[in-house]
Amino acid sequence: MKKIIFTASIIFLIVIAALVFDIGRRDNTEPVNFKECVLLGYPTLESFPRQCRTPDGMSFTEDVEKDDTASADKSDLIKVNAPLPNETVKSPLLVSGFARGYWFFEASFPIRLFDDDGNEIAVGIAQAEGEWMTTEFVPFKTTLNFEKPLGETGELILEKDNPSGLPQHDDELVIPIRFD
Repeated sequence: MKKIIFTASIIFLIVIAALVFDIGRRDNTEPVNFKECVLLGYPTLESFPRQCRTPDGMSFTEDVEKDDTASADKSDLIKVNAPLPNETVKSPLLVSGFARGYWFFEASFPIRLFDDDGNEIAVGIAQAEGEWMTTEFVPFKTTLNFEKPLGETGELILEKDNPSGLPQHDDELVIPIRFD
């Protein structure tokens, strides 16, 4: 009987210690930016730019470094799920994501693929996969077929459709890519 009481006491103490340790290491810190959200272990959506979401619905978007190979952050206009920046791609290349309805015209917009010499190696038309006459995000996708270029890098350019031809209505998202 003494062995049973002793064993039950040890198990009880171990459970209490584990609970105290677990509570002690938890801090109820809420993230205030993308980096903190990722560090706290919340899931990251593989989109461009990436997003981190907490269970209570908070969402943080990654700040995309601005350099010569990428457009400024356009996440309020267009989000690309595939391909991601600097991803290695091959033909056929599926391009998909979400764009605001006004990025489309007649439910589509052009996508162009360039090699590292600036040569256009593929052109495609992204098609809306939902009602595009909205200001909300609409899913899109297209597939580009191309011959593998000699160079290792290139750019995928998603252009806002601009039937007016007026330069003030032009916009684009540039995604650096690598070829397989």
